Amino acid sequence: MVDQPMQVRKFTIEQLHTLAKEIREEMITVLAQNGGHVGPNLGVVELTIALHYVFSTPKDKFIWDVSHQAYVHKILTGRKDRFHTIRSTDGLCGFALRTESEHDCYGAAHAGTALSAALGIAAGRDRRGSDENVVAIFGDAALTNGISFEALNNVSQTTKRFIGILNDNEWSIAKNVGAISAYLNKLITNPSYNKLAKDFEKFLRRLPKGDVALKLAHKAEEGFKGALAEVGLQPNQGQIEQDGRGGYGSSLIFEEMGIRYLGPIDGHDLPLLISTLEFAKTCDHPIVIHVLTKKGKGFEAALKNPEKFHGLGPYDIATGATAPVQPGTPPNWQDVFGHAMVKLCQKDTTLVGITAAMPSGTSLKILEKAMPDRYYDVGIAEEHAVIFACGLATQGYRPVCAIYSSFLQRAYDCIVHDVALQDLPVIFCMDRAGLSAQDGPTHHGLFDIAYLRHVPNCVVMAPKDEDELVDMMFTATHQRHPAFIRYPRGPAEGVPVKEQPRLLEVGKAEIIRSFANNGRRKVALFPLGNMMSLGRRVAEKLDAEGCDVALINPRFAKPLDAGVHEFFARAADLVVTLEDHTIVGGYGSAVLELLNEKRITTALLPIGWPDQFIEHASNVDHLRNKYGLNVETIVSRVKGEFTTQPGSGTLHLTVAR
Repeated sequence: MVDQPMQVRKFTIEQLHTLAKEIREEMITVLAQNGGHVGPNLGVVELTIALHYVFSTPKDKFIWDVSHQAYVHKILTGRKDRFHTIRSTDGLCGFALRTESEHDCYGAAHAGTALSAALGIAAGRDRRGSDENVVAIFGDAALTNGISFEALNNVSQTTKRFIGILNDNEWSIAKNVGAISAYLNKLITNPSYNKLAKDFEKFLRRLPKGDVALKLAHKAEEGFKGALAEVGLQPNQGQIEQDGRGGYGSSLIFEEMGIRYLGPIDGHDLPLLISTLEFAKTCDHPIVIHVLTKKGKGFEAALKNPEKFHGLGPYDIATGATAPVQPGTPPNWQDVFGHAMVKLCQKDTTLVGITAAMPSGTSLKILEKAMPDRYYDVGIAEEHAVIFACGLATQGYRPVCAIYSSFLQRAYDCIVHDVALQDLPVIFCMDRAGLSAQDGPTHHGLFDIAYLRHVPNCVVMAPKDEDELVDMMFTATHQRHPAFIRYPRGPAEGVPVKEQPRLLEVGKAEIIRSFANNGRRKVALFPLGNMMSLGRRVAEKLDAEGCDVALINPRFAKPLDAGVHEFFARAADLVVTLEDHTIVGGYGSAVLELLNEKRITTALLPIGWPDQFIEHASNVDHLRNKYGLNVETIVSRVKGEFTTQPGSGTLHLTVAR
């Protein structure tokens, strides 16, 4: 193992192979305890070692797309001793993070950003007149994202020195889909374009042991050519699928954008990787190197099940098995959604499900298996997913977009311009609304109410339990407007789902319990969605502390039940809202606006996440306790709102800020 990247550059090839083996063992061992992105990182061990062998960070810049595959980079850049803390409280982040290390020049955890960011960094270098290398490691399905093509379109007109590494492992999270995946496969198997360029061959011969590297390169080339041999022996070669441009998979897409294409090369062949990267450093024009890697390489369980091992919790090293679900554990929210989708689709022929490369994470895989003709995976392309759904909606269908709350942010303009403006009945089921604790701020879904509630025509719902989730899905299928349902990650509440879902009245809250009118101070408690279980415990504690508590399930963040909110606010001494969302612009803000409009002067105490990005941690409970979203802190804050004016004995309320 090494402590700093400069040590890598002193190793022999044999020592680098040993280093690769040690890194794989370290990752498999640590991630068995912490969980994480196992497969993607096992697949880039040799590539990352080669990058650090050829380039010198932090002067040279590595920009990792998504950056969930940057664990090896972290180990090689002075974070080896802390690697056991990855994705845990106060530990290393599971993604590249600028504040964590000078070797992380750009932070990211959403796909498709590397090429644009790297091009901006290269442009800054050129304007400054410095000579550092800028390397974008993209792929892992990032090419299904439109931002990547927007960047490729600008590379050649922006800079002459740009290195792109296309990490092609055939997967994003699930198996890659669409024409881009097919295109890359054609590049791999096409003998007309996987030849080594003449200038690259000359470059190799000039290097020490260049003839050896060249032989290795030709050996890799022959292996790729062999993949086409059986196809070439078929009787009718004219039946081979064309790429739509009269060819059979060419590098034209890169070449016509003014970017030199080289590859494909074996992403686990260290000498070949090093030689190719050394060549890339000498190029005076933008270059893309197509590197083939194997997701999960070195760990049999990850190789056999790459989708599962893309990202998971702790596992058994010997078998790859994850911890069994404890008896009595409620189903995960997303699984409730997946099973409900199948039942609803069986009864409603207009319903279809859409995912943006997250069939397992959203559990739409359940629909794919049961009713594949009612399922679409559009790849990591949230904007396209939303507008695609709009097109379906204009044809009389009711598309259900299952997209994580934080990922849906990428399609915000599409929500406003295409969905809401045209008032199309698209249904959005927003998984991970709330915390995704180990992933951190890039994945926390804490902003969706704020970015949705001011958009006209939208209905925004949050279920208190899994039965109400299905009711809301059923209700959404009866709307003629855009409908959004937010629910968190992890186990639901353990409430049985009734056989026939109930149609909810839009904008109507549920009164769980009213005031007892027992002469005590009255607190109207409004916990939204999954905060209801916390709200119940708060209500019990406040009862014990001498308060008269009304408990209301708002159900709708938009439209609010104006009548219920007004009634209880006028009757109460204090209104308290609870939400698994940022306090700025959220449900509590909506209630405050309503009370102001109605000229109600009762104090409001909105409780939610503060106006900052919330860090990652080992679990949700740690973060809730740290930021005061627990029973003790909430009860203390409520009691603090009741003060006695000195000398009068009169009860006064302070306006919560």
